[in-house]
Amino acid sequence: MIANAIETSVAVPLEERLSRVGRHRETYPELVGRLSRQSVTKHFDAYADVDWDREEYRLNLDDPRFDLPEIEPLGATEWYRSQPQAIRTRIGMHLVASFMKIGLQFENVLKRGLLEFSLELPNRTPEFRYVYHEIIEEAQHSLMFQEFINRTGIDVEGMPRWLALGSRHIVRLGRVFPELFFMFVLGGEDPIDFMQRFALQTGIEIHPLLKRIMQIHITEEARHLCFARHFLRQRVPELGTLRRMQLMYRTPMLLSRMAPLMMQPSPQVVATYKIPRDVIVQAYRHNRVHRDRVHEALAKVRELCVELDLVTPRSQQLWKRLGVWPEVD
Repeated sequence: MIANAIETSVAVPLEERLSRVGRHRETYPELVGRLSRQSVTKHFDAYADVDWDREEYRLNLDDPRFDLPEIEPLGATEWYRSQPQAIRTRIGMHLVASFMKIGLQFENVLKRGLLEFSLELPNRTPEFRYVYHEIIEEAQHSLMFQEFINRTGIDVEGMPRWLALGSRHIVRLGRVFPELFFMFVLGGEDPIDFMQRFALQTGIEIHPLLKRIMQIHITEEARHLCFARHFLRQRVPELGTLRRMQLMYRTPMLLSRMAPLMMQPSPQVVATYKIPRDVIVQAYRHNRVHRDRVHEALAKVRELCVELDLVTPRSQQLWKRLGVWPEVD
């Protein structure tokens, strides 16, 4: 079974791509059809494919595997290293739970936007079936995330108020401006995907339950990210001037607000552990390593925007001012 294979393997699956069969290059409808078929043959259930009651999956606030490593910006600070280990591990677990809460809330917006998007699709379009597969998979991810949060015993808050208030507008974009909606999807999913892959590839010991959830999430998100990118490749070239301009300037604004949600401690975490403001500034705002990591997390969507002629010398200045364009030494 796939479930057993992924559990015993540490391989990080690659994102799906257009493929060649012999001399034939896969078309966009063929790609969408293949992603739909793989959603049938390579999918996971939050409870059938995660043995929550396995002894080694038990969560303990004192588990040293949640101690932040020094490659994590906060974990590298003198303030964090000076805390008792019990506090360090609790901060680490709280961070994971917080990111999962934000992730499931983001997926709630995503699922509602996909339902809006699907309402406008004509009969016999391959996207309709695929979108419903993705909604089902995202629902399973949310179940996994919430179950993990519940088992930590930590009452996490999740996304900031501005995103919660703006979610209805974002959902509506799925119907009225799907190109911008799928940029929002990439702005949320790419940093999550990058951070999970980064964690699995560092070789640092990860709690087995967390590792299991990340492997499942990455496997299915590979399809979701692939669809979003190829949908944009199909639709953006057909946009009129006004919509292209909106996409050109609103995309870097979206990315600059979405990336920190999955790459920095939430205000609740900062307040709960009384993390000094200068420590946050040192770890994230004035940290070249962290800035480079943010740029790397957004590299694929940034490259896609360049490919689609959504970056001009003028709009690039906005990317730079917002901190989502790589610095040149």
